[in-house]
Amino acid sequence: MTQRPSAVVILAAGEGTRMRSRRPKVLHPIGGRPLVGHAVVAAAGVQPTSLAVVVGHGRDAVTQYLSGLADELGRTVDVAVQEEQNGTGHAVECALSAVPVSGGTLVVTYGDVPLLTAQTLTELVAEHERSGAAATVLTARVCDPTGYGRIVRDADGQVQAIVEHRDADDAQRAIDEINSGIYAFDVDALRRYLAALDTSNDQGEMYLTDVVALARADGRHVASMTITDTWQTEGVNDRRQLATLGAELNRRVLGTWMSAGVT
Repeated sequence: MTQRPSAVVILAAGEGTRMRSRRPKVLHPIGGRPLVGHAVVAAAGVQPTSLAVVVGHGRDAVTQYLSGLADELGRTVDVAVQEEQNGTGHAVECALSAVPVSGGTLVVTYGDVPLLTAQTLTELVAEHERSGAAATVLTARVCDPTGYGRIVRDADGQVQAIVEHRDADDAQRAIDEINSGIYAFDVDALRRYLAALDTSNDQGEMYLTDVVALARADGRHVASMTITDTWQTEGVNDRRQLATLGAELNRRVLGTWMSAGVT
């Protein structure tokens, strides 16, 4: 039986400049909820002991919304502030500083991935705990992996590293298996590897993806779960993507009700 994860951390601090909007990106709605609302509802579905959202740009508005959503869900939704956007690794550090978590499994997901389901997160936690890994990565295979981090595997097919697109060489860019950015971690291992992160990359940021290579170098196993429903890993960066994911969510909601006999 899968245990409740110790925590789910939702990263939602980005500015979202490509939305060209005064409204924080994660507060743009589809299907009657802001993007971050869909993320929180999915996270709450795995019944974590702690649920935290990392905020930054537009933090006051996002925090106010999360307070109301917490009342709706009947559970606590903690808020951690990332004062400066220094990368995903730094964002998770901010969450761990704000929300005491000792041991167990911690899930990381995003505030702009609205089609991700609680069922997928539950399956990810189950795979992580079954494998005994330091980290488990949710991956997908896509026709056009441009812009995504690539999953680099060793000769035995095990996850060896995740290389961001802008840091990848030509051979790595030819890989079609991509990192969704959604993970399950052993909390104690995560703390250790976060402390070892540096900023020696193209963007000068602390990449959470580098935890994978650090775990492997430490002799720890890194597992993966590949999702076929790639819509669940799609994020929103601009208004076109917002409209596309909104239409797909609408299609799914209508399909569910039509299957139940509703015209």
